[in-house]
Amino acid sequence: MTTRHATSLINGEIVEENDLGSIRRVTADTLPILSGLSIKRIVVNPGAMRTPHWHADCNELTYCVSGTSLVSVLDTSSKFSSFTVSAGEMFHIDSGSLHHIENIGDEPAEFILAFRSERPEDFGLAAAFGAMTDAVLGNTYDLPASDFATMRRNTVDRKLAARAGDPVVPASAHFDDPHKFAVEAQSPPIGIAVGSARLARLQFWPALKDLSMYSLRIREDGMREPHWHPITAEMGYVHEGSARMTVMDPDGTLDTWYLKEGDVYFIPRAYPHHIEVVDAPDMHFAIFFDQTTPGDIGYRASASAYSREVLAATFNVHIDDLPEFPFTKADPLIVTRNNPVDAHAMGE
Repeated sequence: MTTRHATSLINGEIVEENDLGSIRRVTADTLPILSGLSIKRIVVNPGAMRTPHWHADCNELTYCVSGTSLVSVLDTSSKFSSFTVSAGEMFHIDSGSLHHIENIGDEPAEFILAFRSERPEDFGLAAAFGAMTDAVLGNTYDLPASDFATMRRNTVDRKLAARAGDPVVPASAHFDDPHKFAVEAQSPPIGIAVGSARLARLQFWPALKDLSMYSLRIREDGMREPHWHPITAEMGYVHEGSARMTVMDPDGTLDTWYLKEGDVYFIPRAYPHHIEVVDAPDMHFAIFFDQTTPGDIGYRASASAYSREVLAATFNVHIDDLPEFPFTKADPLIVTRNNPVDAHAMGE
């Protein structure tokens, strides 16, 4: 499935794939509508790691789908931290900060990574060493140049590597860390019988910079209310289930697509859209935003903002033919589906 707004991440562009794991991505090169956001899926097998690296042009926000890993971060001014991350937890990495992900468990570790750039630029630590001569490195470390002659170096990064021996996990790595947030342990700030949303946003996680994430779950008898985000673009990943989405472009054209596990979609700022479950008992989306505190305007509150006279003129109907819109001062985000699923969406 590929449309102008959506494609598969699980079958996306291969960055690296071997016995150690896999890295696949969707950038503006493969989904041109992306702007200010892109996404990767990384699987790190037991005994392997995503080697130390940094991103030159963007912050990173990562959601752990499965497994247990050790994450290390060297921030500016030589501030170092390391912490464990397991399923349902997240971590944030500042642009330029050196970091690695090391599987310390017995099962594959899977991650969904959002970047605040449609074309992230990466540097690997090993590749950066390859840019310098033995003498330069020797001077850097107060060692003879000959000490570096046996190191295998070039400027091509090895993104996945095998660990020699058992993992070294300091006791301090099991403490909480500002880089880390247990989003799935959060009591849902938004929750009704048919769905819930857990929020990794600035008010709950002060480390965030220009990125946030909603963990959205909806049953088949629920629906994400039609809405738009005035100053926020949205990029979602389907972790479980299947759904139908429709988005409207400014010229009035509609794009409807069906999402399955492993798919990713992108909604530009202020484009109206909605999400409904189809052909599944429920769905779970990891939805990333390009703001730390995303906001939205929903259809329900929109109808409450105007008099019935204004609405009748707007929709070109007699005032008596308007539905009895319920007064809504705060959009619910998730609503109950009281009507059967449409055979086709508008525009199909």
